[in-house]
Amino acid sequence: MARCAFTLLEVIVALAIFALAAVVLGSAYVNVLNAYETAARGNQVDEDVRFARAQLLAEPDHDTAEKGGDFVAPGGRQVRWHATIASTATADLFTVTFVCELAAESASGGGTRTVTENFTVLRPTWADPTENTKLKQDAQDRIAKLQGKDKPQ
Repeated sequence: MARCAFTLLEVIVALAIFALAAVVLGSAYVNVLNAYETAARGNQVDEDVRFARAQLLAEPDHDTAEKGGDFVAPGGRQVRWHATIASTATADLFTVTFVCELAAESASGGGTRTVTENFTVLRPTWADPTENTKLKQDAQDRIAKLQGKDKPQ
């Protein structure tokens, strides 16, 4: 007698294998969607910090730059920034500690995220004229000494 159909046991095993494969593929799909959402949120934070840093670097006044500012980013996110600016031993060169506080969207109810960056920037408009003149003179004296042109005293 020729066999023309599957047995009940074979059908149940096939359905179990199919269900297991569907669960694994569904989980993988959900993980991919979560990864895309996390990456998009990270890009939003990067854009907000980049915009705040651009505001700092565009500010010609030292005191206003240190005081900082705030703005509402797309999506209703509140962004507040400020900086600590310290002069260096080189004229017109400053070390900057930039702090950017990003409040979560009001709908999401998340907390505040703080990003801190340290960098050095050449900004002649931030310099104190008296201190800057002294630093430039010190640099000229060092160069003259290295060239062997220092003044006899």
